[in-house]
Amino acid sequence: MKSLEPQLVSGLFPRLATRFQAERDALIELDGKVGDSDLGLTMSKAFIAARDAVAALAEPDLPTQMKAAGAAIAKAAPSTMGTLMATGFLHGSKALADAKNLDAAALAAFWDAYAKGVAHRGKAALGDKTVLDVLDPIARCFEAQAADGADLEMATKASAKVAADALEATKDLVAQHGKAAAFQEKSRGVQDAGGTVAFILVEELNLFIQDMASAG
Repeated sequence: MKSLEPQLVSGLFPRLATRFQAERDALIELDGKVGDSDLGLTMSKAFIAARDAVAALAEPDLPTQMKAAGAAIAKAAPSTMGTLMATGFLHGSKALADAKNLDAAALAAFWDAYAKGVAHRGKAALGDKTVLDVLDPIARCFEAQAADGADLEMATKASAKVAADALEATKDLVAQHGKAAAFQEKSRGVQDAGGTVAFILVEELNLFIQDMASAG
C-alpha cells in the first residue's frame, strides 16, 4: 500500500484513544518512578479529546485532522507532556499542507516537524532522556524509508522497530529535564516515560497501517 486517503487516516484516532486508555495504569506506574504519576491520566484524556475533535470534522484533509488533534490535546491536557504532544501535532499539520494522501514522504515530513516542534518547545536536546530521544529516531527512520521509496507498511514497520530500540536505549540515559531531573542517577535504568508515549504513537500507527493493508 503506497498511500492512504485522509478519510481512512481518521480511523487512527479512535485506536490511539483506546490504546492510551489501555496503557493508562502502566504509564502512571512508569511516571511515578521519577515523576508525578499523572502521565497516564493526561495522555488518556488527551487522545480521547483528539479522537472526538477529528470525528467532528466534515470531510477532513490531513493537515486539518492533525491541527484539530493538536488543538484538542492542548485544551484537554495542559500538562508538560500534553503541551509537547499538542505542539508536535500542530507543527506536523503544517508540514502536511500539500499532502493529499498519507504516504511515506508525508509521514517523514510530519514526524520531522513533530520532533523539531517538541525540541523547540521543550528546549530539549538528544541525550537528555526526554521524548525527543524516541521522536528523533522515528523521524530519521521515516526520512530514510521515504528516500528508499518504501510503501506505508514497510515504512511504519521499520519506524516502530527503531522506536522500540530508541526507547530501550533511554534506560542508559540520565534525566536532565522536569521532575525526573531531580532523581539524576536514579533515573538510569528506567525507560523514559515521555519516550514511551512516542513509542506508543508510532507502534499504534504501524498496527493501524498493517491492518488497513490487510483489509485492503
